[in-house]
Amino acid sequence: MTLDPVHFKAISRLASGVSRTVDESQHREFGETVWAEWLDPLVSEGRNVVEPLGEQCRYRVDRTEIALEADEYQPRHGLDAGTINPTTFKNGLVADVAHAAMSRVPSDLELHRERTNVVAVHSNDVMMGDAGTEWQRDDDGYVRQRLLHVPTTDHAKTAVVHELALYMAEATHATDHADSVTDLLVMDGPIYPKGLLTWLQRDPELAELLASDERPREVLQLYVELVERFIDREIPMVGFVKNPASRLITRAIREKEGNSPWLNDAAFFSQLLEQRERRDGEWVRETEELTYTNWFISRGSTDRALVSPDVPGVDHAHEREAYEVTFAMVYDPRTDTVYRVEAPRYFTDDADRRSRLLRQMLQGVASEQGPPAVVGKADSLAKISMRETTALRQSLERAFDSEIDTDYNDDRWGPFVE
Repeated sequence: MTLDPVHFKAISRLASGVSRTVDESQHREFGETVWAEWLDPLVSEGRNVVEPLGEQCRYRVDRTEIALEADEYQPRHGLDAGTINPTTFKNGLVADVAHAAMSRVPSDLELHRERTNVVAVHSNDVMMGDAGTEWQRDDDGYVRQRLLHVPTTDHAKTAVVHELALYMAEATHATDHADSVTDLLVMDGPIYPKGLLTWLQRDPELAELLASDERPREVLQLYVELVERFIDREIPMVGFVKNPASRLITRAIREKEGNSPWLNDAAFFSQLLEQRERRDGEWVRETEELTYTNWFISRGSTDRALVSPDVPGVDHAHEREAYEVTFAMVYDPRTDTVYRVEAPRYFTDDADRRSRLLRQMLQGVASEQGPPAVVGKADSLAKISMRETTALRQSLERAFDSEIDTDYNDDRWGPFVE
């Protein structure tokens, strides 16, 4: 059965009822109030969770002019990791495969060939043993790989398997190839393993696992040491977050107002950074300029975890403030998209360096009408296609001598195809 025209009309009438009760101009006015009065600093639960680094401002730049500017950093390296997503088997195993790669602009084919693979496996069978869990080499030494036995847990098995595989591969590959980076490293995503750090709030069992098990702590330590490698070499690193999901600001708004007109911080900044003008009685979005904010220090939720005593067993070689998460928001009106640029505070404390870092990201966005080229190339290298995912899952079935545990949706929608 499909929707008839009468059904479309009925749904449209329902939707129009929502639009009449929402006054976007009031949201924009409230957004201006939040920007002007709440962020210097933003206080939540008695703590400063967001505050400006330097002067709090909104900026704009002609997208054509900045696209033609010379690069601030040359060459640039990117880093990303992809997975097949957690797969459950009928014998009780849960597995995920992660694959990390580093890109370079201009290209370096030898570097692009280097890969790190992690196969993470969870089982309630304590007789799994430790065979094959050490790092191994393949493809004439270009591939480094490891079988990772995931700690036993009663909750969130698939999330634990996925996050340990993903972050172990990413952090290991970044650490192994850090010396290849001479000017700038751009990570595809946040600079820290936020999925892992959410264990602190997600579930008491996961919080205990993070505190007591060496495997997740090993991953966290790798990220801390990665930052330290770049600090010691005075080479900056940033994270380019394509789908920012932070709710620090909107959560604080809900605490004070009881509700927030924005689902998350990206929606707030999107409305705040959008430029519009009146044409023929209608508001039209201006698309000639990219807009962006100053840098902010973030000390809320997972952003503060690695610089606080919340995660025991993780050592720091520098003052904790050097590792703090700082961020700026970039808005591209051509796609109505907000990006978040992150960096450890060590690299943004200096006003000139944080300006150069942000200008490089703006140049990349303006040129590509999306993520900078070095990020797109890293994503392309690390991505596991749907066809490859299907083949890998079939290979795991043979290796585990067990079929994938499917459900009705799998039967209904069929296997992954590209």
